[in-house]
Amino acid sequence: MKKLFIPLLAGVLSLGLTSCSDDSKDNHNGAEGKGGVFMGGVMRMNEVETFKSLNPISVNEIVGFHIGTQLFEGLVKFDQNDLSSISAIARTWESNQNQTEWTFHIRQGVMFHPDACFPDGKGRMLTANDIKYCFDRLCTADPSNAQYDVTFKDRVVGANESFEASKTGKKLGVSGVKVINDTTLIISLKSPFAGFLNILAMPGCWIYPKEAVDKYAIDMRVHPVGTGPFLLETIKEGEVLIMKKNPDYYGYDKDGNKLPYLDGLKYTFIREKKAEILEFKSGNLDMVYRLPVEVFHDVMGDLEHAKERKTEFQILNSPAFNTNYLGFNTTSAAFNKKEVRLAFNFAIDRHKIADFTIQGEGTAADYGMVPYIEEFEKDGYNFKGLKGYTLDVAKAKEYLKKAGYPDGKGFPKVTLEINSGGGNNILVAEVIQKMLKENLNVDIDINIVPFAEHIENVSSGKSDFFRFAWVADYPDPETFLTVFYGKHVPKNTTDKSFVNYSRFQNAQFDSLFAASFVEADKAKRYALLSRAEQIVLDEAPIMPVFYDENFRLEQLNVRNFPENAMNYMDLSVVYLVPKDKMPKK
Repeated sequence: MKKLFIPLLAGVLSLGLTSCSDDSKDNHNGAEGKGGVFMGGVMRMNEVETFKSLNPISVNEIVGFHIGTQLFEGLVKFDQNDLSSISAIARTWESNQNQTEWTFHIRQGVMFHPDACFPDGKGRMLTANDIKYCFDRLCTADPSNAQYDVTFKDRVVGANESFEASKTGKKLGVSGVKVINDTTLIISLKSPFAGFLNILAMPGCWIYPKEAVDKYAIDMRVHPVGTGPFLLETIKEGEVLIMKKNPDYYGYDKDGNKLPYLDGLKYTFIREKKAEILEFKSGNLDMVYRLPVEVFHDVMGDLEHAKERKTEFQILNSPAFNTNYLGFNTTSAAFNKKEVRLAFNFAIDRHKIADFTIQGEGTAADYGMVPYIEEFEKDGYNFKGLKGYTLDVAKAKEYLKKAGYPDGKGFPKVTLEINSGGGNNILVAEVIQKMLKENLNVDIDINIVPFAEHIENVSSGKSDFFRFAWVADYPDPETFLTVFYGKHVPKNTTDKSFVNYSRFQNAQFDSLFAASFVEADKAKRYALLSRAEQIVLDEAPIMPVFYDENFRLEQLNVRNFPENAMNYMDLSVVYLVPKDKMPKK
């Protein structure tokens, strides 16, 4: 069998935001073969970390996003080919001239999954009132609400007022979300926002029934009830999660075939990447993503000789909307001085890490938090004007001296907390630990914790120095810079900071970032955002280390599953060619 190498570019198409007309049959490609004849099958995948929660407003990590995307949908979702916004629960929509009032027309016949939360155990039909309920709940203060800050806050009329009222036990509701009838919903924005459709595709805007909240409450994290193409059948946390086809899903492909094609999905949670790769090579997994360094060059060697030898799987790759960084708790005693943070940034060699530690699996983070994307630059993002960090030991030592720690004397020993499960996390942490010791004479301990514990520690401000990776929520520079917005930092220092993990606050940054919300001209908006990023680089609340490349291995019979820069997966349109139907090689 011949292996295919498909280099996919992470191009971002400009989104038409004023109106949309959709027929669900136009959203997807048909299955191969005349009339779309194919068989079902179960797609088998693995995650090296377990999910934290499948409650939409609590999803704040990639595993929950990957799984939840198959169970839930919002008014719109992303097209996995180009990450443009396409219809989901909303059949069509339009906005007024200045894009501050959006009218969504809801599909008729969208059904919630059958579940014990309903009186007869069967699903019921979704109406606009369900969407209103979910959006009101999104704007309610709750310790598990990780989505309000990055969705409706400061954007939707009445969202902030509803959130503040809920802190005192009042149920005010979001005044800017109005139900006209069962199939019509209007959302009013405080000002135009170019990325609003992107926001509506995020987990916080996924739709679920009130009955599930009433029955399961906090246990909704493992009792997801949505309208997506698959529904939960079995879950054993940390071991296996099985979904089956939703027979009531509304979707059809362009040939009239009912979606999803697959009979089901099976997720395992093998933590070791080497073991995961062995499972894939043994045929027990249909896809794996993120290759460990230990096997990376073996695979790339296969690529170089793909035309000369028979191979047994496909490799797809694309640049990723993903920045790996080390964050500082800027309110901590160790890192409340920007000179310390700048010293750390100038003391590490990002190119050495990219070329030798992760062996080309990513590129050095020369620009900052926003990874270089050609389309961003074409649209006005000033990458070339940004002054980032390069290895400069003399400058690093000078900054540390200015902070009061000449040659590292007197600097407290700090702990770098990293999460388990990531293939390169330990390798990168150890190299940075060595560089900081050699170049600044500072001692860094490394503490490895499970991902769920890591998220808890970082958001609660318990970690002064931590490893993190930010994956774009949507294709826009704004989604990377929102992690520095001061309004995401809670007033009470003991409250969780779900987005701005560094608890960074800078009035000039906030002013530029907020101005980008209301700037309709994309070039001017991107210019504002790049100016804001330079402030971040000057203040150094994080250490950007490298930008990821997406690499995915697929079995040869996997179809209709393109790679994209967000690693967004719409498995409703994926299918498996039966082994006996595969062409003979």
